[in-house]
Amino acid sequence: MKTSIRRTLKTLTAVTASAGMIALGATAASAHVTVNPDDTGANGYTHLTFNVPNESPTAKTSKLEVKLPTDTPFTSVSVKPVEGWSAKVITSELPKPVTVSGTTVTKAPSSVVWTADATHQLGQNQYQAFSLSVGKLPAAGTTVTLKAAQTYTDGTVVNWDEASAEGQPEPKHPAPSFTTTAEDGTDPAAASASAAASPAAAAQAQETSSDSAAVWGIVLGAAGFVLGAAALSLVLAGRRTRSAAK
Repeated sequence: MKTSIRRTLKTLTAVTASAGMIALGATAASAHVTVNPDDTGANGYTHLTFNVPNESPTAKTSKLEVKLPTDTPFTSVSVKPVEGWSAKVITSELPKPVTVSGTTVTKAPSSVVWTADATHQLGQNQYQAFSLSVGKLPAAGTTVTLKAAQTYTDGTVVNWDEASAEGQPEPKHPAPSFTTTAEDGTDPAAASASAAASPAAAAQAQETSSDSAAVWGIVLGAAGFVLGAAALSLVLAGRRTRSAAK
């Protein structure tokens, strides 16, 4: 009976492990177009890297278009060259004027399109990284959504434009996005100077503390001496009084 139970447990363990491996493989295979910023500080500049995998078993990826935000537009967009791919930054009229750093902006880069030549299209099990330098980033806590369209050589277009909701399953084609953080106002030079001064300040504080302790020691010692002398005087005076009475 015990042997049978052990065999059953081993079988269940093996089945569970196999299911886990299958699930892991499925997760690895379902790659998405993603964006990775190297800095998310508000009111600053950052490098955005888009990782684009080819997911078609029969066609190649020949073009990528990334839509840039128009409600919080980037006033500066630069493209890092990719061998075998041409890039074009498209500037458009904004739906409504926007104030950026005190300046009213009516036009801004609205999208970037990368197109591959015939020899650099992405085949099976391949991916390509596309990079932009952009700025300025909007206020802290703003979600920057960068919808993308991936075109294949068979004419298929996959739109990565679905919003991800917190607490909900990830959509099939989530839009690349990131959230800005608080502006980093720390001056590196000032921070270094402060760090260098800290040991000196600590030493000075310790020295001051030591000096204060020494002064209080002297004061208390003197007070003790005075009280002791007074007590001795009282004792001697008492003895003289008793002697005189005799």
